[in-house]
Amino acid sequence: MSTSASPLSPHGSEPASDWVQRWSHLVRPGGTVLDVACGQGRHAWWFYKLKHPLALVDKAQAAIDSIAIPADACEKVVADIEAGPWPFAGRQFDAVVVTNYLWRPLLPALLDSLAPGGVLIYETFAQGNETVGKPSRPDFLLRPGELLKVCQGLRVVAFEDGFRDAPTRFVQRIAAVRETSPVGHVPRYRL
Repeated sequence: MSTSASPLSPHGSEPASDWVQRWSHLVRPGGTVLDVACGQGRHAWWFYKLKHPLALVDKAQAAIDSIAIPADACEKVVADIEAGPWPFAGRQFDAVVVTNYLWRPLLPALLDSLAPGGVLIYETFAQGNETVGKPSRPDFLLRPGELLKVCQGLRVVAFEDGFRDAPTRFVQRIAAVRETSPVGHVPRYRL
């Protein structure tokens, strides 16, 4: 799959995260993807090109307005998800995607937003990042193994917690599925 940005994309040539690209195949074909703290939509564009309907949420009106994905394929919501109510209460999605964002009080709502068979693809900064740059506040850095604890009720397909170059950063990332398989059935998640 190509990682180049769509020619319609206002976010330039910045591709979707390699982690999101690697695990996007876990989302059922045609499944709706919720992109949390979506920014200018680099992950929205990735899933749009894969023909997934989208729901996007960000605090910044300008960021949401910059995403030129057709309205029939993309629900755009401007909301302060740290200070206001969760705008998707009672709704579930086939995937929840979060990158470079951490608000711990929101984690239960994100898990509740996963439909049966849905996948959580999450990647953000981890402890250690304070030694190489921002963010450096503990509130914005995952503790060792924290995403594993958050996803205890899900099937963890992949997990990483470590240091990356270009750009230099400490990250933690997970791909986890809310399984629906009957007892005795062993699901196959392509790695």
